[in-house]
Formats: sequence, C-alpha cells, structure tokens
Amino acid sequence: MSSLKNKDKNSFRELIKTLMVAGSIAIIFRSIFFEPFNIPSGSMIPTLLVGDYLFVSKYSYGYSRYSFPFGIVPIKQRIFDSSPKRGDVIVFRKPGDESIDYIKRLVALPNDTIQVKKGILYVNGKKAERIKSNIGVIQNIYGEAKVFTQYKEQFEDSNEHYIIESSDTDPFDDTIKFKVPKDNFFFMGDNRDNSRDSRTPEVGFVPKINLIGKAQIIFFSHNSSASFFEFWKWHKSIRFNRIGKAIE
Repeated sequence: MSSLKNKDKNSFRELIKTLMVAGSIAIIFRSIFFEPFNIPSGSMIPTLLVGDYLFVSKYSYGYSRYSFPFGIVPIKQRIFDSSPKRGDVIVFRKPGDESIDYIKRLVALPNDTIQVKKGILYVNGKKAERIKSNIGVIQNIYGEAKVFTQYKEQFEDSNEHYIIESSDTDPFDDTIKFKVPKDNFFFMGDNRDNSRDSRTPEVGFVPKINLIGKAQIIFFSHNSSASFFEFWKWHKSIRFNRIGKAIE
C-alpha cells in the first residue's frame, strides 16, 4: 500500500513538473516569437474582420518591456531594435493606458508630416494613390447599415492595401498637419471613418517603446453565428477562406 501511495505521489509530481515546463516554454515562445491576438472591433475592415485570430511576430521590431507578460522584464527602451515600414499592420500598446492593445496600419514615421484632406491621405506632402474598387453596405457599432466605398490605397514606400470610407466629409476626413516626433509613429485604421487612431487625442503619436509586433497571418476566423457548443453550425460560422491568409 505504501509503495502504491509513493508511486501516486511521484506521478503527481511528474505531472506538475511537466505542466510547469510546458507552461514556461509557452510563455517564452509567446514573449519572444509569436503571440496570438483576436480582432474585437471593425476599425481595420476590410483588412481584418471582427472574429479574426492572428499571429503577431514579436521579433520584427525588437523588444521592450511591453513585449513580455505584465512588463516583468525591466527593459528601459528597446533591444534588437528594427525600424518598421510604412504600411505595416502593427499591434501596439495604447499610449497612456498600456494595458490596452491596439492594431492599426503604420502610415507615418518619425519626422514625417501627415495630413488628411477631404478623405485623402498626404504623407510628406505627397498625395496617396486611391482607386475606387467596390461599394457595399456594412453595419456600424450601433447595428446601423451604412454604405461604404472601398479603395485600393498606396502611399509613400508602402504596398497596396484596401481601405473603406463612409464618406469624405466625416470629422476625421480633414485634419491639421501633423509632424511626427522623434521615436514616435502615426497610425490609422483601414476603416477610416470608424477608427480611434493617431488622428485623435485619445491615441495620438505612438512611442517606439509601445510597439508589440507585426501582424503576420490569420490562423482562425469566425463570424460569431454559432457558439462553441453548436458544432453543427461551425461550417457556416468558420471563415475557411481567411485561414492562412497573410496580412498586408
């Protein structure tokens, strides 16, 4: 009997040890390589949809204390620092409330000037190319249907990407000219009329230290039409065509 109890104790200790090792490996992997994020709002439509789950590469721009859970690593600035590029889709900590993660598109680098005039983006005085590609209907956060226009956009040194606009006369469609300070960045959502981003005092310029990583790939996506327990509806809820899609 005593031998059986000792065997059970050893098995329990081994289980705890295995779980601790597995948990440590997961934390290290999440902190250094890739971290999963989900999209809770429509500010990055059409690039990212509510219900998308994606991997963010933590190593793309180096590491700061915000790269690690609870900010436990006492890094003052960044290590292994690498500069992001205009057009990158990036996860960052909201300035002033670093407990909140935001995901937006980087549109301006340090020392750039940026302005929106009648819905058109100007970077360093150069007008972004914007070509109409689609017209559709989308629901806003209040469930109201709104007509939107989709454009293919390209600005200085960026790849082509898609944005949507409800109109060119919304409050954020005409801004002052911003000058991005040293070691800061300017971000905007692809859903231009429904995004809290650097155009607003709530977010403003984003310090380099707040960058978390580059959004790379969608690994899962669903439209919330089925709960976890309604497995017979999963085939209609899961967006199979978005799984494995690279984020551009």
